[in-house]
Amino acid sequence: MAIMNLHNATAIFGQAAAPAMQQNPNAQMFQTVSLIAIMGVMFYFLMIRPQQKKAKEHAARLKALKPGDKVITNAGIVGTVLTLKENTLTIRSAETKLEVLKSSVAEAEKAPETSPS
Repeated sequence: MAIMNLHNATAIFGQAAAPAMQQNPNAQMFQTVSLIAIMGVMFYFLMIRPQQKKAKEHAARLKALKPGDKVITNAGIVGTVLTLKENTLTIRSAETKLEVLKSSVAEAEKAPETSPS
């Protein structure tokens, strides 16, 4: 009966089941390592690099601040820069004068240039 079942399976699939071939373990390891390396490169270019670029642009904007520039802090305070110190800046918002850390500035807009008339 078992022989007949094997014969029927061969007839259905068209060929006898081939013995499983053992893969080369070095090739399999190389494939795994290369896949991890490709994922690491993709992670760098999609996540880390844009964040570093944004941080550099923000640092350059903070370094270029000068009195008269308009800023928005992380807390949502909108004001105009009055004075700059090493780590802080003084801004005027409405009728209030505030001293905030430079690191708390979220956005900065250059003061409009006034042309001599």
